[in-house]
Amino acid sequence: MSEYLRTHQSTDEQEDEQTEERTEGCPECGGTLTASADHETVCDDCGLVVEEDNIDRGPEWRAFDAAEKDEKSRVGAPTTNMMHDKGLSTNIDWRDQDAYGNSLSSNQRQKMQRLRKWNERFRTRDSKERNLKQALGEIDRMASALGLPDNVRETASVIYRRALDENLLPGRSIEGVSTSAVYAAARQAGVPRSLDEIAEVSRVEKDETARTYRYVVRELGLEVAPADPESYVPRFASDLDLSDEAENRARQLLQNAKEQGVHSGKSPVGLAAAAVYAAALLTNEKTTQAAVSEVADISEVTIRNRYHELLEAEQGLPMA
Repeated sequence: MSEYLRTHQSTDEQEDEQTEERTEGCPECGGTLTASADHETVCDDCGLVVEEDNIDRGPEWRAFDAAEKDEKSRVGAPTTNMMHDKGLSTNIDWRDQDAYGNSLSSNQRQKMQRLRKWNERFRTRDSKERNLKQALGEIDRMASALGLPDNVRETASVIYRRALDENLLPGRSIEGVSTSAVYAAARQAGVPRSLDEIAEVSRVEKDETARTYRYVVRELGLEVAPADPESYVPRFASDLDLSDEAENRARQLLQNAKEQGVHSGKSPVGLAAAAVYAAALLTNEKTTQAAVSEVADISEVTIRNRYHELLEAEQGLPMA
């Protein structure tokens, strides 16, 4: 028995040694082995095919461009905080069509309607998920109306989730916390929107948004820097069809105002609008105070007051 075990042990050791030889180098010349595109292990030096018919762990289909690859891929979309279930559940399309675009029969339409109903019920099983679904829908609606990018929507969704987890919603409306999350996320991402712009697309008043925003920032410890007037300049200049020269001139005016301390205590939106208007005049581009007022959503009086202050700071004159 012991002799039988020794024999089998020596056989196993020989097989292990042969396996190590195959993995370390070519058994013929000791050269380097590489896996070819034909799923074969070949020696670079002598060309010996050591292994063939290796397992191909890639897809069985081929694609020749990115669009074709995305179309043929059978994996789902990545998880996202912009959906209450993070995109892990099944979505049933609202269109009553099959995979080929053909209309479904009446029986099939009724069946799909029942499936949609039960799918919605399973996706929102408790009050917290229903709350989250409504809030994230509000965030997506407001961000879309304000032209905010996806990273802002994602950040706003995370802020709202944190507020919900830390029980900050009692006594406050879902719309109010959602609006404050969008406002905070836009400022954190460097694409701020004014409270007036936020109030236009929100279902709550401006005062409630400001009050809820201060509460959420304080309780969650969010790091939100004061809004920089320069961050508004590209959007205002783009809406007014101004040139890059005018946009750069507006930035210079704002930088001079910061050095002179003119920006202290002033609305960043008003300063940015005045800088854009002044830069347009300095670069001989046509625009009016009314047009800037409409784009920035502030009064023409504010633009005139800030406009004179910026020009005085540009000339280095003492402020009155």
